Amino acid sequence: MTNQMTKAALALSLVLAAAAPAAAQQSVADFYKGKTVRIIVGVGVGSGYDLNARVLGRTLASHIPGNPSVIVQNQPGAGSLAMTNALYNNGPFDGTVIGASFNGMPTAPLLEPAGARFDQNKLNWLGSTNRETQITYVWHTAPVQKLADLFTTELIVGAQAPGSTQYDFPILLNHLFGSKFKIVTGYESTPKIHLAMESGEVQGNGATNWSTVKALNSSWLTDKKIRIVVQWGLKKNPELPDVPLVLELAKTPSDRQSLELALARLEFGRPFFLPPNVPAERVEALRRAFDATMKDPAFLADADKSKIEVDPLTGEQVAALVTQVSHTPAETVARVRAAMENK
Repeated sequence: MTNQMTKAALALSLVLAAAAPAAAQQSVADFYKGKTVRIIVGVGVGSGYDLNARVLGRTLASHIPGNPSVIVQNQPGAGSLAMTNALYNNGPFDGTVIGASFNGMPTAPLLEPAGARFDQNKLNWLGSTNRETQITYVWHTAPVQKLADLFTTELIVGAQAPGSTQYDFPILLNHLFGSKFKIVTGYESTPKIHLAMESGEVQGNGATNWSTVKALNSSWLTDKKIRIVVQWGLKKNPELPDVPLVLELAKTPSDRQSLELALARLEFGRPFFLPPNVPAERVEALRRAFDATMKDPAFLADADKSKIEVDPLTGEQVAALVTQVSHTPAETVARVRAAMENK
């Protein structure tokens, strides 16, 4: 009798265990049904990050249990810090708001501790749509036309704010290697910087995604309106074989480690996250929805049409990279931070 009862209890526990994932999925679907999920972009309308989020949002909804509607809103400010700080501290914490930040957010608490009011390891990373190569490029009439010129001639470049690579990368180069970038901040988006380049207000852009330039102003490349003077990444982009890699400037191990910390953000590419304390089953559902979207033919066709490159990382991969960067030696962090603060 006891043996039979034990077998029955075991069978019941197996049935309940098998039913648990389905119940959780049903619970997630019930929660999202009829709701609206907002993707908040920490950059202005028309930027590469904005375009990327809108392409993602058009397909993501179909992969979220309950099929909520998905809309994209913009909250630019302080290089995405304003949006990230607000979402981290104020929520909502129910899984209805997704943050889309500059790729510098995972390193911001290390390099901008005064402005970053969040713990990057407590954010729930959903994934990244693309790893990135960035480029420094100048208008065809600028006094700087090659990398060597940057160390003898002042170059006026536009940027959104400290915390963006448009600001941080040129400042780092000035501090480590003596380049002569003069950085003008306050532009709301990359398209606004491009307008300033055309009008002669600035002479170039200190660092922006290669994919963004191709998406927003591909004619500049074919018409030779701009010249690319250096590329930023841990390795050369195959499409830019003749453009110098910034790591080639490193003459010492300390130089290289400092550049590698700054460049780590490019591996994050286009990160998306949820604030802390979102129920685990909703985090899991949105991560898997993100992964499914990355493989969806409709998304890939939309991305191709919009000239957006897709080379995704899962939420788990982004989280692992964030943890890795968080353990960067203190002396390297201090050197890069000092460079970023060297106004």
